Amino acid sequence: MDQKASLELVVSSMADKPEIVDKRGGNMAAIENDDERLLNRIGYTQDLRRHFSKWSTLSYAVSVLGVLGSVPATFGSPLSLGGPAASVWAWFFGSIMAQIISSSVSELVSAYPTAGGMYFVTKNVVPDEHAAIWSWVIGWCNLLGQTAGVASVGYTVSQLILAAASMNSSFDDITGTYSYSPTALETTLLSWLILMIMGVICSLTTRRLHQIVTWFMPINVLASITICIALLVLTPNKQSATWVFTHFTNGSGWGTPFSFFLSFLSVAWTMTDYDGTTHMSEETHDAAVRGPMAIRWAVTISGVVGWMLTVTFCFCATDLDAIIHSPTGMPAAQIFLNAAGKGGGTAMWFFVILVQFFTGCSAMLADTRMAYAFSRDGALPFSNFWSKVNPYTHTPVNSVWLIVFLTCALNTIAIGSTTTIVAIFNITAPALDMSYAAVIVARNIYASRIKFIPGPYTLGIWQKPLNAIACTWVLFISVVLMFPTIRPITMENMNYAVVVGGAIAVFSLGWWWAGARRTYTGPKTKDLIQSITSEEGNYESDQRPDYGSINGH
Repeated sequence: MDQKASLELVVSSMADKPEIVDKRGGNMAAIENDDERLLNRIGYTQDLRRHFSKWSTLSYAVSVLGVLGSVPATFGSPLSLGGPAASVWAWFFGSIMAQIISSSVSELVSAYPTAGGMYFVTKNVVPDEHAAIWSWVIGWCNLLGQTAGVASVGYTVSQLILAAASMNSSFDDITGTYSYSPTALETTLLSWLILMIMGVICSLTTRRLHQIVTWFMPINVLASITICIALLVLTPNKQSATWVFTHFTNGSGWGTPFSFFLSFLSVAWTMTDYDGTTHMSEETHDAAVRGPMAIRWAVTISGVVGWMLTVTFCFCATDLDAIIHSPTGMPAAQIFLNAAGKGGGTAMWFFVILVQFFTGCSAMLADTRMAYAFSRDGALPFSNFWSKVNPYTHTPVNSVWLIVFLTCALNTIAIGSTTTIVAIFNITAPALDMSYAAVIVARNIYASRIKFIPGPYTLGIWQKPLNAIACTWVLFISVVLMFPTIRPITMENMNYAVVVGGAIAVFSLGWWWAGARRTYTGPKTKDLIQSITSEEGNYESDQRPDYGSINGH
């Protein structure tokens, strides 16, 4: 029996029922045994501890997206480029596309719930002779994309904190500026501190992480609802519905239609990292079911809450030009100030900072588990060190501090060039989404050679059309987001994300041909299914665990 056949045999029992069926009655010991057997049969030992429950997994998935932190941080871009209507409808349509992409990702990771996420799936949807290079490129795109994302969140938290400091400094009516304006050095140094604090949290035991993460979603959602109500009540002379939903502008210089497409930046930066939840699979009970469902519910919840926030901000944007050019550097912060003054505005802004910090912690967790999985397969220099699991916390602490170091190093670039660091941050969404799309494409183009056996979450007859829509959208929006946002194009406003993307491609392929192809063989899975003894006796190859199934439509 070859390797892929053995893996198909493992998951084949997980896809034949039309609805969710849990025959284990919530017995967590039984569920954990099934999880460990599946992981062993996929090819890895259970080195991490499974403490994430259904609720904490959903809370984690919502936190990775973190709309209350991300929407205020990015709201200025669509508002200035396409106007209020572009902001509102870009988020609306973008969140629908996010649902389609996440559904395609969920089906794939449900079949192979490991810390490697989509990186691990790659090996099992392409022929053996191509598996290594596919896994190598997808792995590096995913790891570097996530690392840039974590760095950008850390930097954004720093910007949000310093914006609050500006809001509370004295204001000069003559110059229209605050007495305190943060420098690039101050923003970078604070981002280092924030990333290190995130690293300390991510170094905790999985049980402690489960307890902390449980609170992320309630705070995110409840604070969002409260802030929307407060802004709508406190803001005088709100904009009309006609203005909010129909007023488009050409703030980019590319023309109104293309300005609308550029307005997808906010939703694209927020609604990505769909497989972040999957990277926690080896620490989640019933990961093959709970991971995909958490991803889908998180995208739904975040899409609704994000649209609610965007619409509210547009209604409260009473002086469009003044808000876009706010001396705080954050249009959303100016909206908070206008509505509630320094005290009330700062109080609401505190929750924006808090939720964005939660997002950074969650994104760093996913990134560290990806680094752990990639190094476990020998893809990184000093892989044995980075893949080591701490004997006390039973978590990959070494990988955590590798990511802390890399993200701090990336943010250091901002001291010398904000243009360069923005280019690196801008590649986050395209790099991650393209890595997902590549695996989805591989699954379809090699379908005649590699039989894909879905896990509990399956799209059924909708798989091919949804996959086609997802990949088409990712290609289109990735190209759009590589364009400069302003015309005429200058050295200062040029979008260098395409250069960073090219650098990632050259780096991964160059290293591959320079020597990695001789040493890296792809995810290290067992060649044959092995019999694992259960409490009832031997668990043979024709007695697979019954996970039930989830119909995806």
